[in-house]
Amino acid sequence: MEERFSGAVLRSRREGNELLPSLGEIGLNSFAPYVMNRLMARWNAELAEELKALDMTTAKMRALAVLSVTSSVTINELSVFAVTEQSTMSRTLDSLEEQGFIRRTPRAEDMRVRDVSITEDGRAAFDQVWPTMYDSLLHMFTGIGDDEYRAFLATLQKMLRNIRKNEI
Repeated sequence: MEERFSGAVLRSRREGNELLPSLGEIGLNSFAPYVMNRLMARWNAELAEELKALDMTTAKMRALAVLSVTSSVTINELSVFAVTEQSTMSRTLDSLEEQGFIRRTPRAEDMRVRDVSITEDGRAAFDQVWPTMYDSLLHMFTGIGDDEYRAFLATLQKMLRNIRKNEI
């Protein structure tokens, strides 16, 4: 069996009668899900503060970010991409539509399905938010080189494939 990391952290449960390491033995700062949660909670909190000044919520920002790089998506797809519950996304889209930032169009082949796309006003709104997002990214990766960043993303993509529930 291949050795993984420090050996004790990522030990398979099928290795005989060996005891699994406790969280205390691993330590919170060596337990990747804990560190990832802390990182994203801090990112989201700081970004939410910055977004308030732009009259934007995190859910709206995520929806507009996704829509800024796709031609159109369904509400379900947008919920997955934006990492937002579908009910929250539906309310968010209601608000974005009222603001004129998105449009929902029924699909000809299935009138129950709505395609969501960004409007020019929505693109302009996202263009105001993007510098804040990018500055936050740069701040988070201060002191981290391009090679480290690419390796980090490659690792995250592998992890996402391991736990993915849908093909998106």
